[in-house]
Amino acid sequence: MKRILLSGFAAAVMLAAGVSAHADGDAAAGKKKTTMCQGCHGIPDYKTAFPSVYRVPKLGGQHAGYIVKALQGYKSGERSHPTMRAIAADLSDQDMADLAAYYSADNLKTAGK
Repeated sequence: MKRILLSGFAAAVMLAAGVSAHADGDAAAGKKKTTMCQGCHGIPDYKTAFPSVYRVPKLGGQHAGYIVKALQGYKSGERSHPTMRAIAADLSDQDMADLAAYYSADNLKTAGK
């Protein structure tokens, strides 16, 4: 398991926000669960037009804890993007951890996926 060292301030912020330093997911299982993600996040420099025009964020190389926290936010309604809320509604905690493990993997950091 790869460990990520965080500064004291960054670690405190993440702990306060309820974000772990890593996901306990399975990257291989996560890769099999990316079908719904690839339609938007798998297209370099993709912009969506619903509910407004904006650049879709790159997932490859994102911090696993951030991905899990974001998906939890969509599932709970804390985050409001309608498409992401619909997708996250059907994800289990394990699905979220697996997706986060896959997208935070080193090989995706430079791939731009």
